[in-house]
Amino acid sequence: MRTKIYIDGFNFYYRAVKKTPYKWLDLMALMEKLLSPNNQIIEIKYFTALVSGQRDPQKPINQQTYLRALKAYIPQLNIFYGHFLTHHVYAELAKPTANQKAVQIVKTEEKGSDVNIAVHLLNDAWLNDYDCAVVVSNDSDLAEAMRLVKLYHPTKLIGLIMPGDGHPSKELMKHSDFIKRVRKGVLLNSQLPNPIPNTNLFKPHGW
Repeated sequence: MRTKIYIDGFNFYYRAVKKTPYKWLDLMALMEKLLSPNNQIIEIKYFTALVSGQRDPQKPINQQTYLRALKAYIPQLNIFYGHFLTHHVYAELAKPTANQKAVQIVKTEEKGSDVNIAVHLLNDAWLNDYDCAVVVSNDSDLAEAMRLVKLYHPTKLIGLIMPGDGHPSKELMKHSDFIKRVRKGVLLNSQLPNPIPNTNLFKPHGW
């Protein structure tokens, strides 16, 4: 089966690898371990946004090193960028007092990736670019795109790969033909070489 992978980069990072030593992850090796030998992976689409170095100037350097490593090592991988939106909002206090019920906070949101995934998932189905699509996320906002693929392309399979612990989204499960979970053992066994062959790209310190 011609298989395309759609990875929600930040959903995956925060749920599966943030507090682990497995950030130098080989996404192709990971997908090959999780999927059937019948899944011929023709493309991995990785959706993310470039982080700010305002609080930690090393973060964007680490991220860009990793993205360059992925592109150098996995020819089937393409990266699609959203963006961050930061603004000031008022948030209610969990324990308000007589004098204060809310505080102003800085809220930063990653924008665009869920919409981008949904558009690519649908467009690739209409173009007949895959027999099986695999969504790597637990964001229920993707459920409608998955539903439409199943409605108008009933012969196509949709897999759901759940990053991290917790329960898969019930909305995503409704439209999935199979569900896999990313566990620590498979992360350990799916690391990129260090350095990336024929490059000067090394795993960031602390990863």
